[in-house]
Amino acid sequence: MPPIAPRIAEMNAGGSDGWEVFYRARAMAASGLPVTELTIGEHDIRTDPAILHAMHASAMGGHTGYAAVPGTPELRAAIAERVQARTGIATGPDNVLVTPGAQAALFAAHMLACPPGAAALYVDPCYTTYPGTIRAASARAVPVATRPEAGFLPDADALEAAAAQTGARSLLVNTPNNPTGAVYPRATLMGIARVARACDLWLISDEVYEGQVWQGTHLSPRALPGMSERTLVIGSMSKGHAMTGARLGWIVGPEAAVAHLIDLATVTTYGVPGFIQDAALFALREGPAHEAQVAAPFARRRRIAEAVLRDAPGLRLLPAEGAMYLMLDIRATGLSGAAFAQGLLETQRIAVMPGESFGRAAAGHVRVAMTVPDAAFEDALRRLASFAADRSTRAARA
Repeated sequence: MPPIAPRIAEMNAGGSDGWEVFYRARAMAASGLPVTELTIGEHDIRTDPAILHAMHASAMGGHTGYAAVPGTPELRAAIAERVQARTGIATGPDNVLVTPGAQAALFAAHMLACPPGAAALYVDPCYTTYPGTIRAASARAVPVATRPEAGFLPDADALEAAAAQTGARSLLVNTPNNPTGAVYPRATLMGIARVARACDLWLISDEVYEGQVWQGTHLSPRALPGMSERTLVIGSMSKGHAMTGARLGWIVGPEAAVAHLIDLATVTTYGVPGFIQDAALFALREGPAHEAQVAAPFARRRRIAEAVLRDAPGLRLLPAEGAMYLMLDIRATGLSGAAFAQGLLETQRIAVMPGESFGRAAAGHVRVAMTVPDAAFEDALRRLASFAADRSTRAARA
């Protein structure tokens, strides 16, 4: 066959895409083996029936043709109103582009920010698709490592040094953070904003977990001084409204930038189905109470995890400040995150994500998704803790 373009052939940099344990767990489950999956951020509840009824009514009412590429006027206005209320920054419909999920928004944001070959910074550890998304946009993915001892919070001096060394054009941050659960405090975000201004960077802020904060307060960097004109905020209906399969996200940014992003959408996605947009509009109008209801199980399971794992030998639960995940430090077992996850799957039929799937900075850790019912979750954590204790005892004897 003819050659494949490098931006696609080299999207994973010749390495893993980070999903091996997930794929193996799904294959085991498909073969009939009982597996407790604590891998991906998929709710154990489904989309609220009222939202599905709104989607059905819209489709049956005829909103099945081409929808407005930037998003329906009503949905763009509702997203703008939501963002303005939460950030205090003036936001109108022309600041909003509706996208087929946050993943498409991340790709579009990097296409806007980065000329071919330009460096794009991201914080390590990160959501697994970040480096590949950057490479698919023909940019160079440059990780900036964080340390578990510092709560995986990015250091402004390290960011500035990386930007200066590479001539970076963008910086991608994510708070509340997947995979670490960190909620960036104001001081950290002020440092990030300082670097973005000093190095003339586009700041791409992934805020899909904004409604899942268990400790601290979510602050969008777009709300900081001098940042609204250089920040692209990524949002989504997936996590806060349990609408992962609907694929409805957005970008909020300067009007001029959004106008160019609409041009990109016109020649790529050509918009989002109208009946899905109408369902999203209905869901947003349900207000904060609905989001709180969706988030409640994760807050409850966080408390379960703290009780079960507080004094567990062989592992350490990092502070879970936000999002639907737990990050466990398992270095005392003497195993890598990948070896721990594979061993746990083989012996306990429990699937978790290796820290290495999210970057080198998360080596020796595993990520646990809080996405099964409480009783099954507690049982899985107890068996995971027993596995870690056994392996740490072996490591101490070796």
